Amino acid sequence: MARLKDYYKSEVAPALMKKFEYKSVMQIPKLDKIVINVGESEARDNAKVIDAIITDLSAITGQKAIACKARKSVANFKLREGMNIGAKVTLRGDRMYEFLDRFFNIALPRVRDFRGINPNSFDGRGNYSMGIKEQLIFPEIEYDKIDKVRGMDICFVTTANTDEEARELLKLMGAPFAK
Repeated sequence: MARLKDYYKSEVAPALMKKFEYKSVMQIPKLDKIVINVGESEARDNAKVIDAIITDLSAITGQKAIACKARKSVANFKLREGMNIGAKVTLRGDRMYEFLDRFFNIALPRVRDFRGINPNSFDGRGNYSMGIKEQLIFPEIEYDKIDKVRGMDICFVTTANTDEEARELLKLMGAPFAK
């Protein structure tokens, strides 16, 4: 779906250039990458859980996910350093734009009682993070084939310097922010 990439060049970039009065086209913020992360505490006991998470993430993104290991041992959580505790995918380029298009236009409207995403979930440096409670909102996931409903964290990393620039960038790319 290179359409969103073309749309960025034809519609989004000039609008941002005009609104923020950039002197150079290199100052215009752009989407750098999208990181999708699933953490599962059950994975420390059962290795098949990681395989199911990786299968789901691969179906959703079209790219193979990698397993994430624990960095530190935590006795209270019965966790040892090096245990698999989740999976993540980093999307860049055309796959990133394709996922963004499907996420904003197909998956998010399927969320129950959806009124828009929180416009205040920026980190102060122009990156936007959000959580999803279930992977069933993606059309690639079949309800009958999942073993457990899992949530995920999605982080949109931009080259914007401020939250206002990043908010405007995502809004112009189709992000359905709540009013």
